[in-house]
Amino acid sequence: MAPPDNDVLWARSLHCTLEGSDVLTGVSLGVREGEILALIGPRGSGKTTLMRCLSGQTVAQQGEVWFNSSPVHTMNQAQRERLRRDRFGWIDPEPGLVPELTAWENAALPLLLRGVSHKAAKTSALEWLERLDIGMHGRKRPHALTQSQRQRIAIARALVTTPSLLFADEPTASLHRADGSQVLRTLTAAARSHGITVLLATHDSEVAALADRSVALLDGRRVGTAAPTTGAEGVAACSLSV
Repeated sequence: MAPPDNDVLWARSLHCTLEGSDVLTGVSLGVREGEILALIGPRGSGKTTLMRCLSGQTVAQQGEVWFNSSPVHTMNQAQRERLRRDRFGWIDPEPGLVPELTAWENAALPLLLRGVSHKAAKTSALEWLERLDIGMHGRKRPHALTQSQRQRIAIARALVTTPSLLFADEPTASLHRADGSQVLRTLTAAARSHGITVLLATHDSEVAALADRSVALLDGRRVGTAAPTTGAEGVAACSLSV
């Protein structure tokens, strides 16, 4: 079954097990191009596992994951890695910066790895750091920065390539509420202005309110959505792999 034409990301019937336990059970959804979709649910509800499935970090055994009408579930490992490098961005709850690099070098790293010139990569990185109110610290290394500042750099790193799709896994979980709110508003505004589709995992209803639509997960099952979705529904299975 082909995905709907207006869904940039589409998954049918994901059922995943980890160490013998069901982590996802029959989860399907579609994400429209340019949409900010929140995956909301308590910790342990399967949000991260679902995003790993959708981003190609999980190998599907029976289920389907499509990106721009390309079947991610039939790609080999090298093809999935290329897809993640060239088309996707990812933000973890923790920054995961390279300690030896400066703030701008960390933000520019995805571009430098693609072979973009040093000058162009630096310019783009500094522009994103400025948008995230961290530009004045571009020459500092992570140890000299606060947790909030480091996470802003991680967000800039994820956005610097202007990915087609950004996966944000509890991106402000380690921040104080005020810092987190400001960072998220900047992130969502930047995504909208650049036409970046965002999948945002959160357990916070206030964070989810920044999205266009929310899908709720509980114990690995989809239990609701804030608005009708065009994605298909069904049942299948997959297993985790790194």
